[in-house]
Amino acid sequence: MKRFTRREALVTGLSLAAGTALAACGGSGGGSANGDISDEAVTLRFTWWGSDARHKRTQQVIDAFTKAHPNITIKGEFKDWNGYWDALATTVAANDAPDIIQMDELYLASYAERGALLDLKTADKHLTTADFDAKALATGAIDGKQYAIPTGLAAYSFVVNTDLLDKYKVAAPDDASWSWDDLKKVADQVSKASGGEVTGTQSLGFDIGGVNIWARQHGAALYSPEGKVVIPPDLLASFWQYQVDLAQGGMAPPASVSVERAGAALDQSGTATNVSAFGSWWNSQLTSLAAASGQKLKLLKLPGEAQAASPGAYYKPSMFWSISSRSKQPAEAALFIDFLANSQEAADILLTDRGVPANTKIRSALVPKLTGNDKAAAEYLDAIKVGDSPRVTPNGASDVEQILKRYTEDVLFARRTPQDAATGFIKELQAAIDAA
Repeated sequence: MKRFTRREALVTGLSLAAGTALAACGGSGGGSANGDISDEAVTLRFTWWGSDARHKRTQQVIDAFTKAHPNITIKGEFKDWNGYWDALATTVAANDAPDIIQMDELYLASYAERGALLDLKTADKHLTTADFDAKALATGAIDGKQYAIPTGLAAYSFVVNTDLLDKYKVAAPDDASWSWDDLKKVADQVSKASGGEVTGTQSLGFDIGGVNIWARQHGAALYSPEGKVVIPPDLLASFWQYQVDLAQGGMAPPASVSVERAGAALDQSGTATNVSAFGSWWNSQLTSLAAASGQKLKLLKLPGEAQAASPGAYYKPSMFWSISSRSKQPAEAALFIDFLANSQEAADILLTDRGVPANTKIRSALVPKLTGNDKAAAEYLDAIKVGDSPRVTPNGASDVEQILKRYTEDVLFARRTPQDAATGFIKELQAAIDAA
């Protein structure tokens, strides 16, 4: 049997679903999203990705919801990021998608535009969005339809292990003014002081957030408003050259180590295992990283912001809640998302694990209660200067991080020059968008 790549599985799943998902009334597999909540026994499937800490919190929320609604059973289906999207695409292809789906910005357009997701405006009897900022809701809307509700807000950051800095007597940088050259300098100090036992920083070239930041700080963007790939090749090449400089200088791990960690779960990263002092992460990941690390971690503003032509930082929905258009219990699924998005009880359990709540009422009530890393994650959003969010990942570009990872590997292993990689990446990504 052929094993699908992630892109093949995604395209296959969505293509098959597109012809059937919209055939039923309102795109639903049965029942009405604004129908009555059943008194009979109902089972919902709920899928998400994340660390062990997220799994435990999510199960607590499920338990709280089912206690209030004893006729509803919720079966959790959770995986790490790397296996999540293949599994989701396969279930969509088989018309067996979970009812409630934790969705990411990378994949939202691909699933929504092919009819795999329910328009949540059709579920407003059971799911209210009155306490969400209009701009936050807009991140989950396409062509006037609300396919996703943002769980929370996040922003790109650097995480530093202050215990490691203390151990090796390295001064923490001033994150109000530090540059990318300053990151190189402090990473070099850590690597040398530890005798190579700890590298100063993780490699930065494996997620699209880093590319967005690099482009934005130089007054550019990855995509145009029309969805074309417009990042200048020379600028993208400079991003990869920076990764090469870090690895060759011993400031970041060698290529083989960086590639292995890039394919592993969060709790196996250099930050979580205390073998890299600095790393780029979304601020909402601080709590899970700290739980895995067991050491003192701190959020820092991005290097290069003080020198940037425009702010690189931006608010990103950390993730979304969506409902399958084929759900047989869309009303009950909407009721559960309403609990996830609008319940103070759920917020008190989840805290900032899925981002600082996008619900403004919940956020106002929650932030004063936060302590430690959860409080730090929330305060980080208020401490940074942000610009407008980048354009939503275009349909066809949802595999951009896999493409990026492949070209980063080629650059780190010296199979391509940064310039060749930039040319190839842009051409391949644009072709994927054009073919969608």
